[in-house]
Amino acid sequence: MTESAERQIISTREAHSVFIVAKDNASDIRQGVEALKDIICGSTAGIIGKIIEYPFDTVKVRLQSQPDHLPLRYSGPLDCFRQSFRAEGLSGLYRGVSAPLFGAAIETSSLFFSYRIAQHALQATLLPPKDGKPLPLSALVACGAVSGAFTSLLLTPIELIKCQMQVPLSASSLQGQNPLSLIASVYRHHGLLGFWHGQLGTLIRETGGSAAWFGSYESVSTLFRHYREPLLSSFGPEPTATSPLPIWQQMLAGATAGVSYNFVFYPADTIKSRMQTEEVSQVSHGRRKTFWAVGKTLWRQQGIAGLYRGCGITVGRAAPSSAFIFVIYEGLREWFG
Repeated sequence: MTESAERQIISTREAHSVFIVAKDNASDIRQGVEALKDIICGSTAGIIGKIIEYPFDTVKVRLQSQPDHLPLRYSGPLDCFRQSFRAEGLSGLYRGVSAPLFGAAIETSSLFFSYRIAQHALQATLLPPKDGKPLPLSALVACGAVSGAFTSLLLTPIELIKCQMQVPLSASSLQGQNPLSLIASVYRHHGLLGFWHGQLGTLIRETGGSAAWFGSYESVSTLFRHYREPLLSSFGPEPTATSPLPIWQQMLAGATAGVSYNFVFYPADTIKSRMQTEEVSQVSHGRRKTFWAVGKTLWRQQGIAGLYRGCGITVGRAAPSSAFIFVIYEGLREWFG
């Protein structure tokens, strides 16, 4: 082989290596852009959804956190709303909203981001794409569960402060203080791990709830696409599995997802709220109740009704909130391209 031929081969190999590196860099940049889109779209959708639902969430937390050893303060959601509004006005129902708005931005963006990452991981390993077909519903449900488990780690500290802010003011409690003072108090009494008090409840709720959330949305969306394909194909190109649905169908799918998310694992959220609304200054490391201990106490004293107290108003506010979240997210993603 001549020297010029060897040089040409080396040059070709170098060019190929440069092409591979450039391709990998382009893929990394594309993944980074997609992640940024998830963060922006998810955060925006989460904040708007939280503004819609927050007063109902305050009522839910107050119903869930009523003391075991005292007569019930509220007879139901309407009574709780009426008493809260009379005592504190609308601002009382929105007290502590800053932490939840921040939490909603993190939660929703994290859910959509990790949901997409989980899908890509499955397609790259166990379920490679075939003929451009999407993942089966069972795989999407599993991706939703992974997404929820990851998000729970970010969400527990935020929900701890939110729940402490939402319970009614009392002269002897820390509840009602600003978020920074509550953060300082939790750290002073329980250290860094104190912010993850109630993590098991959040993990159960988010893992199962997110599987139901994404699973319900994908199921209803698939159902709508299945029934509209014969109609649309007769007027033009056949729609794909990723073709956007009309807004009303997106909202109905999102509302179904919100109801599924909140109803199925609601008892775990009730127990978590009980744990997180303890007065942090009066609970030492040794006396903090576990998730199971709180659940057993609640079951023994109030039964299934106690575990589902506030569920009606939660499901009622979740339907429109989740509908708006999915519509806003899908709309922004389509707008960004």
